[in-house]
Amino acid sequence: MQKEDVQRAIESFWSTRESQRARLEDAGKSGGAARANGHMGGIEKIVADEFLNAGVPAECITTRQAYLPGFYRVRKQWDLVVILEDMLVAAFEFKSMVGSVGKNLNNRFEEALGSATDTHAAQIKNNPYGDVGAWLGYVFILQEDNESEQRDRGTSALFPTDPVFGGMSYNQRYQEMVRRFLGENIYQAGWFVTTKVTDEGIVYNEPLATATAEAFSIQIRARVAFVKSVLKSRKTGSA
Repeated sequence: MQKEDVQRAIESFWSTRESQRARLEDAGKSGGAARANGHMGGIEKIVADEFLNAGVPAECITTRQAYLPGFYRVRKQWDLVVILEDMLVAAFEFKSMVGSVGKNLNNRFEEALGSATDTHAAQIKNNPYGDVGAWLGYVFILQEDNESEQRDRGTSALFPTDPVFGGMSYNQRYQEMVRRFLGENIYQAGWFVTTKVTDEGIVYNEPLATATAEAFSIQIRARVAFVKSVLKSRKTGSA
């Protein structure tokens, strides 16, 4: 996953989002641009390309009606699912936040935690993915603006909160969310991008070392190699 590919995908994110916004009767004032599909298409494509480059056939990659079984609910629709023969290689969520960062932070957190927890619970209880388990990825794009970067957001609660969050901006809280998802193995891979539109053009940043495009790409290739080795061993009877 080259930097120029990421740059093009981020530019596509903005251009598609703005095109959708312009087509809405209310110019997106009621949040329609955020609800419209397609603005993550460029990101989805370069992630899918990583699997293709790792030797996964295109027909093994599903981006429509990509349901996986749950435990607390019957099923969950993921944005991209890769299945090689009868083995789950990966399942990904693609999320973004442009504006209203504070209002939606908890919603994004609860969505992400719920989806992963439910899928892992299904594996623990019903073992649909066998020895390879569930391998989940979380991709998040955050707009940098005054709201996302302002520090010292409230942290008070009826009981003491984790002091780590003291003084953090919303941007930093999102980073900490993804960092903990990965550290606690809620998600097995992550990619976190911040972006903004400037007078010089569209720029992006990857502030979380464990969730860069490079790290994400390496993890994808390693996962594909692992699943292929399991399939090979099963076929040859050496497992």
